[in-house]
Amino acid sequence: MDKIKKIVSYCSLVAVAFTQLISCQMKKELPQFHVEMCDPESKYRIEPVYDNIKTLQGNRASFPYGGSSGEWGDSHKSWTEQYGTPIGADITYYARYEDTFYRLNIDFPVEKMEDLTKRFYCNNEDLEYNEELKEYVYERKFDQRAYTEFRDLVFGFAPKGMVVVWLRYGATQKELGRYQAEVVKDDAALEKKLFASWSMNRKQVREKHFNPDISPVKWDNYRTKYVWRPVITSINSNFRLFDVMTEYFNGEFEIAVRPISLHPAKRKRAIPSAITFFWETGKGEKFEGRVFFDWQKTNEQFKNENTGDNEIQIKISEDNSGFEVFLNNKPLETVNKRLYLSERKFKESYK
Repeated sequence: MDKIKKIVSYCSLVAVAFTQLISCQMKKELPQFHVEMCDPESKYRIEPVYDNIKTLQGNRASFPYGGSSGEWGDSHKSWTEQYGTPIGADITYYARYEDTFYRLNIDFPVEKMEDLTKRFYCNNEDLEYNEELKEYVYERKFDQRAYTEFRDLVFGFAPKGMVVVWLRYGATQKELGRYQAEVVKDDAALEKKLFASWSMNRKQVREKHFNPDISPVKWDNYRTKYVWRPVITSINSNFRLFDVMTEYFNGEFEIAVRPISLHPAKRKRAIPSAITFFWETGKGEKFEGRVFFDWQKTNEQFKNENTGDNEIQIKISEDNSGFEVFLNNKPLETVNKRLYLSERKFKESYK
């Protein structure tokens, strides 16, 4: 009898191990991603109560522990990998600055998500490959380091139930869409669940954090887009432009490496918050420039241009002592401009 029990026990252990092995193998075949929850600033922190990431494969994926953090577009936090192709989300959360529970129950366009999660975006040069780099590809060689896969699904929570979702591929982040959460009116059960572990009750939280004047308009406005491209030039005959990194007020960011940076695509883009660029004019003449923009003033000038084909032009002086910024050859006011000597090396750097 004891021998039979041992055999049954052994078989059970083998079955469990086999099931775990199959589960691990299945997970390896699925897209892996992290989930982030961000907000515009700490006073707009939200607290999730229930959450679920819907996946095409039907397996469960979830949100991180704790509340939102970081800045618009980036929580600055990471946690356990989730698996599957994300096609929606169902999350109930509490906005303490409104003393309101919201439910966000959304579905993403499946075909679009299947496409986006299969992309590899170019984020840097690859010295071991001589192939001309593209903005993104659908296949990446196993040791090719220029391209980065889909890694992060980022949720941004703004006031009044506004939620923006981005997909991040390393140094590239693309907005998926803007969504609207609904107010939960019958929230007694949610209040009981959330505040059970809090040191303050709901009344105390409201007294400390409630803000009657909040609005999502600022972050909605950041999503305004125009057709434009960055063009960086110099009359110096030895000028070589390399990486161009653009951060946008709407939470998107991207990097264009050579030769992509030499022929930027004309397409809809948000207003940039900053553009960083690297260039050389000879051996030992390596530079980095940064320009920071004001959303209100830049947006106003774009509106006044009233054209569907624009350029933000950065014109570097021949002696590399500075640069000027224009929109369609008209001076564009900026917040700050910086110029540094650089130590970066590129594939086509001067030797």
